Amino acid sequence: MPNRPVNGHSESNRRKAAPEKFYVIPMKGLKRRLKEGETLSGCWLNLGSSVTAEIAGQAGFDWLLIDLEHGAGTEQEALHQLQAIEHTPAASVVRVESCERQRIHRVLDLGAEGIMCPRINNGGEARKFASALRYPPDGNRGVARIVRASGFGRHFSDYYRDQNENILGVMQVETIEVLEHLNEVAAIDAVDVLFVGPADLSMALGVFGQFDHPEFKKALGATVSAARNAGKAAGILLSNPDDYTVYQDMGMQMIACGADTTFVEHGARAIVDKLKAAGKISNTKR
Repeated sequence: MPNRPVNGHSESNRRKAAPEKFYVIPMKGLKRRLKEGETLSGCWLNLGSSVTAEIAGQAGFDWLLIDLEHGAGTEQEALHQLQAIEHTPAASVVRVESCERQRIHRVLDLGAEGIMCPRINNGGEARKFASALRYPPDGNRGVARIVRASGFGRHFSDYYRDQNENILGVMQVETIEVLEHLNEVAAIDAVDVLFVGPADLSMALGVFGQFDHPEFKKALGATVSAARNAGKAAGILLSNPDDYTVYQDMGMQMIACGADTTFVEHGARAIVDKLKAAGKISNTKR
């Protein structure tokens, strides 16, 4: 059966003329929005599940962190999560295991909008991380045209041209050593966010879990000040959303609340507790 005309054109011609946006991995402006002073809310993805990634993305978070350092998934699961997140309002950030170039450019090639690197200790490590985020001549990211991030080569020129404006570099503040180099690392181009890992940092300071401790609060203040003085953003992961305003008022812009693991665990426990209270489930532990 011949194609029926649509506004004077056949359906096949209309499809050919339409913009081929399907092949472009959309960038959702995380870096730009932080520079403009927005506070952006996110959560952790630890389960390695594309389904929970999609649920969290549709829930309304600004960004989602795919965790390859402590999460259950590998780079294969990260690909599936990135594909699920792409069609939600949320932007995707991937936490890699280290600042090794290969770990970073692999997930960038998969289409991540941002990279978080844990346990940066000093300026040398921060520069290594920053360099891996960018193609030459600005860095040493490996170059492959036929990757998902560039529409499998269809839009590599655009992707290459806009890389510095689009790719968000998030460096974690988790050690005592890095506290001595905050101004140095914040000044490095391509390091856009100083992100506090509260568990690791409080452990390093000898006050594990004591987030009201003066030493921990002093470290947070120093992080925010270094970021602000360099025109960068600061961020933190929270377990209790009731603390959000406290850290926002402190100057944190990139704030994560919770994780898919805790969402499932808390939801399951709440249902079981209700059933136990109603006598529907035995209180005997198995």
